[in-house]
Amino acid sequence: MTAKDQTPGGHNATAEGTGAGAMKPGFHNTDGQGVAGHGSFFQQSQLSREEAVTATDWVRKHVDRRTIDLGDRMDDVREHMYELEKEGKILIHRIEDQHEPKMVKTLFGWDKKIPTKQLWHHKSCGQCGNIPGYPTSLLWFMNEFGFVPGKDYLDETDQTSCTAWNYHGSGIGNVESLAAVFLRNFHQAYVSGQAHGHEAGHFYPLVHCGTSFGNYKEIRKYLVESPELREKVTKILDKLGRLVDGKLVIPEEIIHYSEWVHVMRNRIASELQKIDVSHIRTTAHVACHYYKMIHEDAVYDPEVLGGNRTAIITSMAQALGAQVIDYSTWYDCCGFGFRHIISEREFTRSFTMNRKIRVAREEANADVMLANDTGCVTTMDKNQWIGKAHEQDFQIPIMAEVQFAALACGADPLKIVQLQWHASPCEELVEKMGISWSEAKKNFHAYLKEVEQGNIEYLYKPELAYGG
Repeated sequence: MTAKDQTPGGHNATAEGTGAGAMKPGFHNTDGQGVAGHGSFFQQSQLSREEAVTATDWVRKHVDRRTIDLGDRMDDVREHMYELEKEGKILIHRIEDQHEPKMVKTLFGWDKKIPTKQLWHHKSCGQCGNIPGYPTSLLWFMNEFGFVPGKDYLDETDQTSCTAWNYHGSGIGNVESLAAVFLRNFHQAYVSGQAHGHEAGHFYPLVHCGTSFGNYKEIRKYLVESPELREKVTKILDKLGRLVDGKLVIPEEIIHYSEWVHVMRNRIASELQKIDVSHIRTTAHVACHYYKMIHEDAVYDPEVLGGNRTAIITSMAQALGAQVIDYSTWYDCCGFGFRHIISEREFTRSFTMNRKIRVAREEANADVMLANDTGCVTTMDKNQWIGKAHEQDFQIPIMAEVQFAALACGADPLKIVQLQWHASPCEELVEKMGISWSEAKKNFHAYLKEVEQGNIEYLYKPELAYGG
């Protein structure tokens, strides 16, 4: 294969079926033409600035102002789940009093129960691989609240990736495989307590990744609505030994970690906060997979942004006393986009720099941008170098709201929050918060020497991770 046979994204342009807008079997759907090489069917709109504003006004009108007709409600998938359970077709993993739930409201004013204890951590492959301070900050908070590992929460290895990135990014996966993975993981959450002397249902799943969260909500809806899909995956789960009395286990609520942070925010601020952050200017980027997919399930609060936008992230920053600064492209995707991060990542880099980082810096003069998803933090954190390479040196620290909250509560910036894994510059933010970066670095190097000698300090009991 010669260089001319390659598309700009490095993909084979000579496969059978190539051509304008054609899908190439076994290859990415791009012919190297069109916007960012995504195919000739992606063309510049040639809209004037005024026309572009008119074309996108619906974003603010329908999302920012909540002009959705709340009188014409969608079906609540939970009501259909309860009917299926009555008919003996599924088993619902319920949130009970033992989980100490807090009640919140969703976009349509529906109640949603958020469990605060006895949580099964559904980890994120991208967080653990790229942003390890993300999950460790969350576990650190649970330890600070006195949660007992193996009783009040469980972080075990008996789980798999949700595989949603594969599905969105390449199209190799399908709904049946996604549903089987979803049900396999949530069955494990349901039965996991039995290995630790508890009843089934003791631990309730807490999903770390926004991509997994959106995918699982979508798949749950498909499962409830499609008898054919349930029949197919029941056969798969039966082979895996992942049925309970011959039934699929489906969770009553699908819970994202940021919803736990939201309902715990006042306890975090009142019981654990040690650092004044009232002079810190924060901006928020909420993951598309959190509130745009299955939008009726996202949490809204009239006391946060007037209920016009989802309360997640902003509520935590406000509880800590930080300044929350708005910016015009708050609604935009981070630029990750799944498929084009694989096929033409320069599009991702350009989008995240021009539509997010530059705007947050110029309009909000933000000290930090807070996010709540693996892909969002990774994209905006890891790609800022591209702006500098093109003499557009707009830089801003990117981290999850739980990491920022952990810093404000005295967590070590390197050992717990693990900012050394971040590509965006975090030193100035840390110093502005009154934390000595040089001292933290010195202490961390000393800690690494201790680790080399076998003196390891664990955040979590290692034996619990393996079902012990």
